[in-house]
Amino acid sequence: MLPPPPRPQPRAMDPRLQTESVIGGVSSADKITLGDIARERVDVISEKMHRLPDEYLDHLKIQLRAILESHNRDEFMILHNFVQTRSDLTAQTLIKAHQAQLEILVAINMGIQAFLHPTISLNLSRDCLIEIFVCKRCRNIACQSQLHCTCQICANRVGFCNLCTCVICNKFDFEVNTCRWIGCDLCSHWTHTDCAIRDGQICPSTEMLYFRCGSCNGTSGLLGWVKDVFQYSAPAWDRDALSLILHHHHYQAFGNGTGRLLMAPQEACHRVAEVAREVLRKIEMVGNEKMRMVKNARLSLDACEREVEDKAKQLEELKLERQKQLQELDRIVRLKQQEVDIFQLKADAAKRQAERLQRFALAKSADQSQQHYATTYNSFE
Repeated sequence: MLPPPPRPQPRAMDPRLQTESVIGGVSSADKITLGDIARERVDVISEKMHRLPDEYLDHLKIQLRAILESHNRDEFMILHNFVQTRSDLTAQTLIKAHQAQLEILVAINMGIQAFLHPTISLNLSRDCLIEIFVCKRCRNIACQSQLHCTCQICANRVGFCNLCTCVICNKFDFEVNTCRWIGCDLCSHWTHTDCAIRDGQICPSTEMLYFRCGSCNGTSGLLGWVKDVFQYSAPAWDRDALSLILHHHHYQAFGNGTGRLLMAPQEACHRVAEVAREVLRKIEMVGNEKMRMVKNARLSLDACEREVEDKAKQLEELKLERQKQLQELDRIVRLKQQEVDIFQLKADAAKRQAERLQRFALAKSADQSQQHYATTYNSFE
């Protein structure tokens, strides 16, 4: 008898693309894909997603996060093109969308996987997600400002935020309050320092460096800007952040001598020392304020400890006084009990004496009756 033929082994598949016939109790007929969400009508997908368990919806978001994290952008571009070419994704239609469906659409449209994170998605309302999708609110999770600026730059760039987006590269990051960003004093638009150097918007002069804003073409000196950054933001930096800023290549991008040597070494050292003194003064002020707060807190703590000790002493005195009062009450009770016992003894003795007197009176009365009877009887004889 021949042995049975070996069973064919299934082919290995990409774990990210592999789908099971049933996930979280959902059959293959009820499943939806990221492509369905990107292509199909909002109300149709929303109705299906309301019937699906949360585990399945989390699986879809994890799958999209894996696509956004991968280096192969083909799958993402397919989904992105689906969303971008649709004309029915408006604020009115997105109101009908499921919460998870809305998060997935926003993540595909903006290319930002943070919208799929559970902690962040809980803090974003449906209205915020819709405004971000239709580019009426900043897509930066840390900003989320209303896009109400009507200048030429903001009006001509869809989804551009003048509070956190670079005028040159249209990107944002989280390295705020550092020398990585330059703000324009005239129009309040921001630019990456690296982008400004690469685009030639940081220009040297005979005295100092100037920044020319790409939005309003206004110019401002960089020394005052660096001084303000160090003065107001340096106390919050740690050692690594300060070292990174001091060794950054912002001003090494100029290849000529004019760009590298903007002023005499003595003057440069003087200005650097001035900025450093301002920073140290600010740090000392903050340190003195912290020491004063610590001292006040220590005094308050000592006062609280003394008050607690006084209250403890008062409590002990009250306990002793109450104990004395209880002992006095117990002594009085014992005395009263003794008095009650004495009065009870006297009452018992008096009762016995009364009984004796009563018996004596009865006996005497009986004796007198007998004498009277005898006298009466003798008189009749």
